[in-house]
Amino acid sequence: MANTDPQDGRRPRVVIIGAGFGGLQAARSLAQTPVDILLIDRNNYHGFWPLLYQVATAALEPQQIAAPVRAMLRRMPNVHFLMAMVEGIDRERREVITDRGTFPYDDLIVSAGSATNFFGLKRVQERSFELKDVGDALGVRNSLICHFEQAVAEHDPKKLERLLTFVVVGGGPTGVEMAGAIAELVRFVLRRDYPSIDMQMVRIILIEGADRLLLAFPAPLARKAQRKLEQFGVEVRLNTSVVDYSDAALQLKDGTTLATETIVWAAGIQGSPVGGMLDTELQRGNRVVVTPQLQLPDDPNVWVIGDLAYLTGADGKPYPQLATVAMQQGRLVSHNIRQKLQGKPLRSFRYLDKGVMATVGRRSAVARIWGINWSGPIAWYLWLAVHLMYLIGFRNRLLVLVNWAYNYFTYDRAARALVAAANLPSGNEPGAQGRAEAETLVERDWGA
Repeated sequence: MANTDPQDGRRPRVVIIGAGFGGLQAARSLAQTPVDILLIDRNNYHGFWPLLYQVATAALEPQQIAAPVRAMLRRMPNVHFLMAMVEGIDRERREVITDRGTFPYDDLIVSAGSATNFFGLKRVQERSFELKDVGDALGVRNSLICHFEQAVAEHDPKKLERLLTFVVVGGGPTGVEMAGAIAELVRFVLRRDYPSIDMQMVRIILIEGADRLLLAFPAPLARKAQRKLEQFGVEVRLNTSVVDYSDAALQLKDGTTLATETIVWAAGIQGSPVGGMLDTELQRGNRVVVTPQLQLPDDPNVWVIGDLAYLTGADGKPYPQLATVAMQQGRLVSHNIRQKLQGKPLRSFRYLDKGVMATVGRRSAVARIWGINWSGPIAWYLWLAVHLMYLIGFRNRLLVLVNWAYNYFTYDRAARALVAAANLPSGNEPGAQGRAEAETLVERDWGA
């Protein structure tokens, strides 16, 4: 399929890879622009991943943090959506190659997000749970509950130790929130569900390679978060690195081992493999180097935003891989594409840092907002308000609020049914009907 020039009478075509925070923001911001937009994602939903750990710990159901992309685009007639896997990008021909067809573009926005970085630890990767998608969260939830179910009838002390030891690797916000949520689940819910199990045997261990948790937060807040986790029963191990997994145990750099069958890996992220398809310079963490206007240095028709983009701020450090960064970059790219179409100067990216926050457990959180440190219940209420505000869709906000209220007042978690994560549709292999829909899209709406 050859590329066509917008000067041939067609409207400019913008392809967006990724329906995450950045890609969705770019599509919405371009909706009133005289361009045709194709948004591609491997899933047919937009996930609110900051709450993924709550799905993993039975506080929320998956559909409460996911919104159908097509529903969000209904009132945007120039925005089309395609569920597909990106298999390649031909910058010379200006084409995106997917498992459901090849699509030309005049401008390409790559917002493919990030992947988990296991730092080459293959056996650890094989035995660990990530927290990047709904299936991952359901896998963690199943593991937690299944191991308690097994522990009821287990008499081998060594096997029991492995079943009831839960290890979270990584002391950033995801790791801290995950460890605190597991501790809360055990303390308030599973203790009542499994009265025959000696809860003194349950171990929740948080491992961090640095000398403190939450490196992106001020040190006083990090210390408060650690103290609160320890009060909840979490064992925090600082200056500790994982080197392998063998003999049903996690091997640590200091020579010690942790017998466990549940490892949640939250120790690092890297750019999505889609970045490697651009055949351009990659920086640490497989992030794509971009100009201050968020374009590739050698290709003004390709824009990269979000977790995948590598751009340093005034302090010389790369912008953090946060949803707020991705959303602000999505808005800027849409503005710059409009400016480009009109032959006007482009604007450089300037990040408005609204702060960082992490919940530690029931009525406890830490936050740095507008230069002020917050902790305890007030930070927790702020955390609740901010996350409700950023959730997409009134229905999801209402359901999450109801679930939070139920969890808070009853000390219970309703979402404890075991559901096989493998039964969820992956979206990677569309059937014949899906392929036919893709061909129709190419011919009717995107130009063959």
